[in-house]
Amino acid sequence: MIPIRDEIKTHRTPIVNYILILINVLVFLWMDFFGGHGTESYLQFALVPMEISKGLDLGDVRNIFASMFMHASWLHLLSNMLYLWIFGDNIEDRLGHVGYLLFYLGGGVVAAGAHYLSNPASVVPTVGASGAIAAVLGAYLVLYPHSRVYTFIPLGFFARLTLVPAVLVLGMWFVMQLFSGVASLGALDQGGTAYWAHIGGFIFGLLVGILLKKNARKPIPAPPYWN
Repeated sequence: MIPIRDEIKTHRTPIVNYILILINVLVFLWMDFFGGHGTESYLQFALVPMEISKGLDLGDVRNIFASMFMHASWLHLLSNMLYLWIFGDNIEDRLGHVGYLLFYLGGGVVAAGAHYLSNPASVVPTVGASGAIAAVLGAYLVLYPHSRVYTFIPLGFFARLTLVPAVLVLGMWFVMQLFSGVASLGALDQGGTAYWAHIGGFIFGLLVGILLKKNARKPIPAPPYWN
């Protein structure tokens, strides 16, 4: 299933979401233009768990944030930006511009931590916005459970575009990440998808979404009487 767009309209222009997408694209184009993909200069800014295990320093902190805006291929970039485009605007609408930026970066940091804990001895460089975007998906699932997503279902001759509940689209995505993440535990360190970064980011988003919903239900206390 390939999501195309959701039904939820926003009340404010998602400026931060646009900027995040633009930065991701510009960083990829810059690295691609200068031939940086796979070279030492490119890998210098990737997240490497083993480097953190040797002792966290400012360079590692820089790489945690820098790696959120780097991608390994056009497919990697476009698939991530598609999900961010569809679901990020609604979360920014709910959190506000500054709140959304802090949430996005926080989700990326939590995702990086989850990836590190899953294999602290890994020497494979890790890049991509998937962990931060997973946080966006987790929050969306909680905040907009009744939303529906226009989804392309490629079934050969029967391929069609149809409305699918967001709970199904995002729920299936998370279940796939969870099964793949569990299966990857103890496997050889050969790179590939950072499933535990996705899982950690998604759970972070779920928790933030639950807190937002809980606070939204709290009644606003009436002002006191003065005499």
